[in-house]
Amino acid sequence: MTSPITPDRLRTLFRPRSVALVGASDKSAFSATAYRNLVEFGFQEHTHLVNRRGATVHGRPTVTSCSEIDEAVDVAFLMVPQVGTVEAMSDAAAAGIRNAVILSSGYGEAGEAGRAAQAALVAHAEKLDMVLLGPNHLGFANLVDQVPVTSISGLPHRSGPIALLSQSGASSSAMMEFAAMSGNDLSYMVTLGNEAMITAGHVLDFLVDDASTRAIAIFMESVRDPEVFRRAALRATAAGKAVVVLKAGSSELASRTAAAHTGALVGDDRSIDAVFEQCGVIRVDSIEDMLITAGLAAHTGPLAAPGVGVVSISGGACDIIADRAEDAGMLLPELGAATEEVLTAVMPSYGTVQNPLDVTGAAIIDPSLFTSSIIAMADDPRIGAVAVVNGLPAFGEGPWPGQPFVDASGEGAARASAPVVYVSQILQPLTGYSREILEHAGLSYVLPGLKQAVTALAGVARWSQAHHRLKGDDGGAARADIRLTLPAPSTRRGAWSEHTSRRLLADAGVPVVPAVLAASADEAVAAAREIGGPVALKVASRDILHKSDVGGVRLGVTGADAVRQAYEEVRTAAGKVPGAAVEGVLVSPMRSGGVELLIGVVRDPAWGPMLAVAFGGVFVEVLKDSALSTLPVSPAKARELLLGLRGAALLQGARGTAPADLDAVASVVSTIGDLALALGDHLEALEINPLRVDGPTVEALDALVTWRTR
Repeated sequence: MTSPITPDRLRTLFRPRSVALVGASDKSAFSATAYRNLVEFGFQEHTHLVNRRGATVHGRPTVTSCSEIDEAVDVAFLMVPQVGTVEAMSDAAAAGIRNAVILSSGYGEAGEAGRAAQAALVAHAEKLDMVLLGPNHLGFANLVDQVPVTSISGLPHRSGPIALLSQSGASSSAMMEFAAMSGNDLSYMVTLGNEAMITAGHVLDFLVDDASTRAIAIFMESVRDPEVFRRAALRATAAGKAVVVLKAGSSELASRTAAAHTGALVGDDRSIDAVFEQCGVIRVDSIEDMLITAGLAAHTGPLAAPGVGVVSISGGACDIIADRAEDAGMLLPELGAATEEVLTAVMPSYGTVQNPLDVTGAAIIDPSLFTSSIIAMADDPRIGAVAVVNGLPAFGEGPWPGQPFVDASGEGAARASAPVVYVSQILQPLTGYSREILEHAGLSYVLPGLKQAVTALAGVARWSQAHHRLKGDDGGAARADIRLTLPAPSTRRGAWSEHTSRRLLADAGVPVVPAVLAASADEAVAAAREIGGPVALKVASRDILHKSDVGGVRLGVTGADAVRQAYEEVRTAAGKVPGAAVEGVLVSPMRSGGVELLIGVVRDPAWGPMLAVAFGGVFVEVLKDSALSTLPVSPAKARELLLGLRGAALLQGARGTAPADLDAVASVVSTIGDLALALGDHLEALEINPLRVDGPTVEALDALVTWRTR
């Protein structure tokens, strides 16, 4: 293509001034629905029907070629069979149309032949300097400008701040219906299909600049063009636009490092979790949570603090929220002294001042209790949003008896210093009747259902923290002061022995337990005598990466005779490994006590190098207590990963262990990440297992480095 797929390039696609329906036919339900949509949205004047026979279609005359259309056309919606698609694209391009929306299937989803046809389709579009959306999808609807270019029926005419992207065209109808039912109105609905050229990342990038869109909900089965998606997601989060993703499907890495234990900790789904966390993407597991969370983020924007304050008419609802908050990781902070003082002054003597706050039946007598409680909660510096739990009917006639309580909540929201969200206790539709009740109170949004509210609030809080991080110090940048000594590119091949790997780490400033490479039993004895005390002997060979599996390790060896015997035993064990080249035997002092960690980097084929932090030693694959991150990782981020492990208490002095110097450990982890990044695309895996941590002491006891085959 002569121009890249940029937000500006996509503007004429998603905000077209005119549309051509190519392959229009009365026999096609797709054509009939697409045309009916355009007519119902008042776009008939700028809709042109193209039929190669020139027949009357949908009660209107047609043209046989796009070149016969008497106005400039921005989008061609190609509804022709696959065999005629390339010709139809050429005809559209000859008429100056630069955007193609391709309905037909039988491409990348249809095996090898389909993939070849899709590649040819993309190559043809590039030759014509066109961009194509699809194929194998149902088009898009711009609800802001009221321009539907889609064969999906039942489109909502009411527009809102949420864009919906879906790799599944069939599921998008249900998603739109739930969005309308729950009051989460859409700005755009885009079905993506095979994403042969325009991917979710490209559309997301366009929506970051769209003034009508404040949050983006995405249903995807896979992330195509990962780097485009990552850049767009980072830009969206920094701009204060939440990206909420329902990612279906999980699998192990298609290609992972079999030699490294780290490979067992990194899988495609876990890598995506780490990337999403870095980018501030909120991941959910249901359509309902996707749209409700996006709606909440669009309503509140980024929260100033991660805590949520709850004001409820129901003590039972308070208990449910507290339970679900623990599951979802939603922070319910203890109230500050000033907040407690204000609430104590207004609450009845039999009420308990805490978060969540049950305003008790006293609020029925005096609805202003809602108002004062909301204001007090919002003023607490640890609270970024206030959730008000109260009733809201979906159906009824005439004035609702509970209106005064909603009005009091609305007054509190109007005077609150933090966003306030009205929460209904059940998942119910937002009807015209309930909208009237909310609007009377000056409220415009409701979270339906306690569990859904907690999930959404927890997600928005995490996204808000990522937004603030990206707006300031991103917490993940490589350190400018680090200076690394790197091996020559010509040496970066195959697998390295522990001896060679240790040198790489030491040169980078990673503390490594001392060791001597002995080429004979006499040298091993001399080394042990110099070290003093019990020693460990390990065979050094680039062909034997898991030494204990072949009997190539002896631990706690004391005395010259025992050292000599251990040396011979590990050499003999290594000799039984076919083709193994042995460099010698490493002799190092025994270490005991402390906590063993695994720090590893493995290359994800889609996302690049991923860092894993875990409790290690021989139990790493048994315990499966790990945290992942993309690189680079700052010391602050490394500390966050360490404290996020389930066994983090072991690093903080649990069960009599010495509290670790977490700053020192985090610095080492960050250095390992920086080293892996500096080694570039040559590196396949870098692993330290274990990294021993004992109070202020941090040192690598074993290391593994493998390089990519090129």
